[in-house]
This record gives sequence, C-alpha cells and structure tokens, in this order.
Amino acid sequence: MKIYPIETGNFKLDGGAMFGVVPKVIWNRTNPADENNLIDMALRCLLIEDGDRLILIDNGTGNKQPDKFFSYYYFFGDFSLDASLAKYGFHRDDITDVFLTHLHFDHCGGSIQWNKDRTGYEPAFKNAKFWSNKNHWKWAVEPNPREKASFLTENINPIQESGQLNLVDLPTGDFAKNTPLGFDILFANGHTDKLMIPHIQYQGKTIVFVSDLLPTVGHIPLPYVMGYDTRPLLTMEEKDKFLKIAADNNYFLFFEHDATNELCTIKHTEKGVRLNQTYTFNEVFN
Repeated sequence: MKIYPIETGNFKLDGGAMFGVVPKVIWNRTNPADENNLIDMALRCLLIEDGDRLILIDNGTGNKQPDKFFSYYYFFGDFSLDASLAKYGFHRDDITDVFLTHLHFDHCGGSIQWNKDRTGYEPAFKNAKFWSNKNHWKWAVEPNPREKASFLTENINPIQESGQLNLVDLPTGDFAKNTPLGFDILFANGHTDKLMIPHIQYQGKTIVFVSDLLPTVGHIPLPYVMGYDTRPLLTMEEKDKFLKIAADNNYFLFFEHDATNELCTIKHTEKGVRLNQTYTFNEVFN
C-alpha cells in the first residue's frame, strides 16, 4: 500500500463561522484572518494505492459552478486535482473508488463534471465506484434549510443516475470495521448526519482523515466548534471521545482543510487534549 496527499485547491471562509462562539481575539492566533475576516482553507484529499485499487478520499469543489459561486469563496493558488494526481503518475480514469466523507460541496464537488457538450453532467471518475451511506445520502437529497446551500443537486444526483453509487453498511455502533474500502470508519453526527471518518493502517501507524470533525489544528480545543455544524453540542461529545482515543493511541490526524498543516499528533495536558506536534506528510511517511 502507498498513500499520497492530494491538493485540489485553496479557498477562504469566514473565521467567525469557522469557530462559532470562540472570540476572534483567540482563534486569530492560530488561524489569522485577512482584512475581510476570512481565513485560509485547504482542499486536501487522500489517495490510497492498494493492489489494483486506487481509492480517492474526497475530491474538492470541482470547477463546474458559475463564477459567481466561486467568488463567494475566494479561491487562490495553483493546486488542482489533475495536477496533483499527475505528480504521482496517476490520472482520474485510474481511480477505482471515490470515498466521500460527506456530500457538502467542498468535499464532493469534484465528483461530477460537465459533459463534453456542456449540456449536462457526468461522473468525473468514469471507472470508479462512489461511496456514501444510506442515511447521509437521504440527508443530502432531502436537505434541511440549514445545510441546503451545501448540498448541491448537481454534485449529488448525477452520481446515483450514473449507476456508480455504492453505500457503506451502517454499523450498530459508531465504528465500522472491515469495510469494503479496506479501512475502518468512524461515523459522527454533529457536523452533519453520518459523516464518515476513515481510519487507515499504514506503515505501522494509524492515519485518521478527520474531515470536518476537526477542520484545522486550531480546532483541537473542545469548545472550538464550527458554526456550520448542525448539532454543535453533539460535535463536542464526539470530539471529546475521539481526541482522547487519538491521544492515547498516537494517531496521526490528516487535515483536509488546514492550509498550513498536513498532519499532527495530539497529547493529554492539564487543559485537556492539545496539539503535540505538526508534520508534513513526507516527514512521517515515505
């Protein structure tokens, strides 16, 4: 098995929305805002090469939305999905599986693209199975008013229409082992219903793709919860449980949205679980 970080772009979001009730004077220390109160965000995905399978975890925003849509998010930088895949010798047609932690546009937008004539949509990974789960899929196609702007029909419906949609079985508890993807999955419900968080065994270590359970290193303290979360008190419970386990077991947390830090470890302190050390992916894995 080999694993590669895949950079698909950078964008900006309102810092206040990203940190909820935490005052700017505090969160600005770890996630400095610009003059418009916006903080830098990454769209970092993960590629797993395992035998004849090539599994992509999330895929960024894609590029099919109109300019007005992208203007809300201040995209910047030179990263792209195709360039990042090519860096490791791959093409999107090589992808066998696209695992979607959830269906918010910044995680699944790259799944679907315009067709050749720009008259409709088609899967951007023509040879891949797309993986979600039954509860979250229903949550996304019948969205609540709070999340409706994040669940875009053009990102979601064409996946099912293509016949390439597959659903991970839901566990009786919150952790699914021995899944068809070859990694274990933690299910969380604070950010959105049935968010899936992969736990990957690699080179004797556990990599956790933390998705939106922990957007950046600055979100490690327990009350630092996004305003975007549908059930913030539940997020705190889920974070508390997860962070303690991650600290106990020296998990390497892989960040999808931290523009500065790819990986970190965490530790127990008198103030609760806190950052231990940050790393680039290549500093830990090669």
